[in-house]
Amino acid sequence: MPPKKRARVKPEQGQSAEHQDSTEEVTKVKRKTSNPKDSGKKSTDVVAQAEKSIFCHWLMKSEPESRFENGIDVKFGIEDLKALPNQTGCWDGVRNYQARNFMKDMKVGQQAFFYHSNCKEPGIAGLMKIVKEAYVDHTQFDKKDAHYDASSKMENPKWFMVDVQFERMMRRYIPLSELKKLHQQHKAKGGALKDMALFTRARLSVQPLTSEEFEFVMSLEDQDLS
Repeated sequence: MPPKKRARVKPEQGQSAEHQDSTEEVTKVKRKTSNPKDSGKKSTDVVAQAEKSIFCHWLMKSEPESRFENGIDVKFGIEDLKALPNQTGCWDGVRNYQARNFMKDMKVGQQAFFYHSNCKEPGIAGLMKIVKEAYVDHTQFDKKDAHYDASSKMENPKWFMVDVQFERMMRRYIPLSELKKLHQQHKAKGGALKDMALFTRARLSVQPLTSEEFEFVMSLEDQDLS
């Protein structure tokens, strides 16, 4: 669930923090003991065990138009982020485990697209960066909050958030309709957006992007393919 405006102002200093992540694709290696009798065979001291995608770019959804949940307006668009002190706020209210885990993989300095969702024309509005790694989302304990979770306990919190800071608007708004058209083309013929999470894991409010996906979307700023 997208975060809401009221809780976007950063909580007071002194709250706990934690978290992790890094580059694009890395190869895990495993040391293996070679048999000295196996002369003529290639050394197997270092064997590539597996490849794991580690993401360093993100797409984060929020609603730029008013929508009330339990009497609270959950609206929070990129202009709301810009209006906060130091143009920085906490990305609270995420209540999906996979989206939460992606936030727990974020590192300070990584970039994310601010995506406007649940509006007349969904799409990518601008860029922001991670300025504080995952820490406990205080809204889960607030009974007056739209995202209160009675099952989450102080001693064992379920939900986390990160702090983000506005970087800039996209040079043009990149609508979902344009991205969808490109995704379909790339899926059929090959291309950077063929596996983009925006279409393969559409319901997630926090999504990972490969470097290839991120750079391709950035390249659309100076094009008009709609």
